[in-house]
Amino acid sequence: MRILLVEDEDRIASFIARGLKEARYVVDIAKDGEKAAFMAEINDYDLLILDIMLPGKDGISVCKELRSKGRDMPILMLSAKDTTDDKVRGLNFGADDYLAKPFVFKELLARVQALLRRQKPSQGTILKVGDLELNQLTHRVSRKDKEIELTSKEYTLLEYLMLNTGKVVSRTMISEHVWHEDFDSLTNVIDVFMKYLRNKIDKGFKKQLIHTIRGSGYCLKE
Repeated sequence: MRILLVEDEDRIASFIARGLKEARYVVDIAKDGEKAAFMAEINDYDLLILDIMLPGKDGISVCKELRSKGRDMPILMLSAKDTTDDKVRGLNFGADDYLAKPFVFKELLARVQALLRRQKPSQGTILKVGDLELNQLTHRVSRKDKEIELTSKEYTLLEYLMLNTGKVVSRTMISEHVWHEDFDSLTNVIDVFMKYLRNKIDKGFKKQLIHTIRGSGYCLKE
């Protein structure tokens, strides 16, 4: 899952980004409204965390602009203003949730997870492909009830493949969702990590789940 965090205060941005990355999310950061609107328009984000008070274009304006262009990803607004009128204003302009500062990171993470579940309600928190299972809450991965230890990046890569079960995902798509906007998709890093993942997911099993689609990318299917 790839998240755009829009926050101009370095300390807060660093705190939130670190926590989200520890929870296995890919995080890009924008520090002003203009850049946020541009990044959200050209990239495929699963969720936006959007501060209201920003340099240049404020968060409300960014939210209105994205919604007017048909961008429907969940938006969680952050603000030091916590009056009912402020919350109603943010929600009326297209936000899906509103969290007042200061907040406990545990609550922000719970709201992020709830918004993402709401976005894809049919999948729930347990992803399954054949005898492979991934729990998005506990981050436990197992195959035939045998637990598989993955690094943070391997887990994020597998989660993305499982969220797109049966679909061919290109290296560009993988780089955008599993790495970050500055990642060079022309390197062989993705192929290296796919090899690592295959060794842990498919090695020793009769049925291979991860398939290379020559000239197109990869596909996870039974």
